[in-house]
Amino acid sequence: MPESPDIGELVRFIAKNLVDKSDEVHVALVEERQASVYELEVAESDLGKVIGRGGKTARALRTLVNQVAPRSRKRILVEILE
Repeated sequence: MPESPDIGELVRFIAKNLVDKSDEVHVALVEERQASVYELEVAESDLGKVIGRGGKTARALRTLVNQVAPRSRKRILVEILE
């Protein structure tokens, strides 16, 4: 059985490659009852790069995470903190 991917590391890797201040990228996992929420925090000046025009980059990131996440009863969410 393949090893399940570390979603937090994936989110961190993608975010670090999108932003200018990669040392200010932080990802925290918050376990809720019905969801695992990955909170992504970046420098204020890099918010636009992570969200993208019309939210396209954020949507693409969430789609990618949902594709690689192991199937389970819990939802996997990526929240971008402002």
